[in-house]
Amino acid sequence: MEKDVQRSVSLRPNRRADRSNQSSHSKDIEGGFFSPGRLPQDYPMKIVWKKGFIRLVLVGGILWMLLILVASLFHLWSCHSSISFFSAMCNKESKLFSLMDNMGFTPKSQPQHRCQIPLAKDPDKIVIPKGRTPDTIVKNLSYVIEDEPLNNNFQSTPLFGGHQSWSQREESFKLKPTMKVHCGFIRNGGAEMAPADIKYVKKCRFVVASGIFDGYDVPHQPSNISPRSKKLFCFLMVVDEISLDFIKENVTVREDDKGGKWVGIWRLIPLKHPPYDEPRRNGKVPKIITHRLFPKAQYSIWIDGKMELIVDPLLMLERYLWRGKYTFAIAQHKHHHSIYEEADANKRRKRYARPLLDLHMKIYRYEGMDSWSPQKKTISDVPEGAIIVREHTEMSNLFSCLWFNEVNLFTPRDQLSFGYVVYRLKGLFEFFMFPNCEYNSLFVLHPHIREHSSRIEWVTNWNQLKGNGTISNKGKDWDQASGKNGNLIESRGGLGLWTPYPGNLDSVALPPVTRTSKAG
Repeated sequence: MEKDVQRSVSLRPNRRADRSNQSSHSKDIEGGFFSPGRLPQDYPMKIVWKKGFIRLVLVGGILWMLLILVASLFHLWSCHSSISFFSAMCNKESKLFSLMDNMGFTPKSQPQHRCQIPLAKDPDKIVIPKGRTPDTIVKNLSYVIEDEPLNNNFQSTPLFGGHQSWSQREESFKLKPTMKVHCGFIRNGGAEMAPADIKYVKKCRFVVASGIFDGYDVPHQPSNISPRSKKLFCFLMVVDEISLDFIKENVTVREDDKGGKWVGIWRLIPLKHPPYDEPRRNGKVPKIITHRLFPKAQYSIWIDGKMELIVDPLLMLERYLWRGKYTFAIAQHKHHHSIYEEADANKRRKRYARPLLDLHMKIYRYEGMDSWSPQKKTISDVPEGAIIVREHTEMSNLFSCLWFNEVNLFTPRDQLSFGYVVYRLKGLFEFFMFPNCEYNSLFVLHPHIREHSSRIEWVTNWNQLKGNGTISNKGKDWDQASGKNGNLIESRGGLGLWTPYPGNLDSVALPPVTRTSKAG
């Protein structure tokens, strides 16, 4: 009896094992994995191969995504690296960089204030190009010098910039081999140079030019100038009569036997009868149309009067013109790329009447000027205009004339007009816009003795301009500003803002502006 019980108990596990084997075998047959009968010999290998292949695909995909991510991060890092080898590998014009920048993945680092300029080492070894850069588009440029009568046949007092009509302005942007344009210096319009100075500047082929107006500064002597550049360049400081008297009271002015006036290396070039009411606008004459003031000059470097040049001018010509075969070079603005950003900053910083700045920008907007974007061919639409390096070719001179005409017609804020003229010339004017950090390494900035200004800068609305409103936000320079007789409107410049515009500006809306910098 006990043996039977033990035998039945010992058989139970075997039966259970047989049942489990039979059930699993039947499931395999029912599932259709294998044909009826015994399992194939390579069954374990197939299972391992299938699982391994899936794992391989997953791991490969993950590794590939990680590789793309690492490469993208390395690309972004190289764009902000201080190591020149890696920074040279950056391509900020690539679609990858633009995509990640638009998605907000690129770090918005602060622009470098100063950086080392890749200058040639020895001014004596620089080879000056022979002849002039040939002009391929505009080959013969001449200027309007007689002011034309107004529509009512009444001849008003000649204006320095002339009475340019809207149709003449439009025609001036159409490039032709032979062109005649307005470019200041209308006969009897002001800004007259003494005969001794006219004779002196005729010998100047290489010019470093600067200017002081409204008695707000004194000349600063350039440094690091080589003996070769001292012989090669004329250093010409253009001043108005107020500034000449101010300079004589504060520094030593030496007069030579031919009537020339000197402050150190600078030859003072006084201009009689300032052409404009507004001092800032007067300063645009030697700055923008330098070639008209010094017609024999082939090369010029403009530097604002508040600056002390600390780089040899011959090295500057080699760096910014000859090395890249350019005829015009100017620095990009540190903060702004769009003229609408710059106009907004001008309103906040009280640089001109706010309603006139808005009207200026509405005209440009109506004429198709878009805000700057990375898709544009230019690095920026807004320059730092305090330093301009030029070869005076016909095309370069034409650009300067068109730029000056915009300043004459609208507001004296020349940074607003630069990008517009580039836009109107449809990319046919080639220039070098160099990094702002190099710009800041070219000079030492000295503070003004006082700020020059005009009362129109305090205007905030149209009623004040029309004499129907009072100005309550007068600044500390109000009593010294031009327009002391209560006249806030300029009588000789900016007349395009008071002349009926041929288009309907009522529906023009200025693009929204995002303030990218408090300093801007």
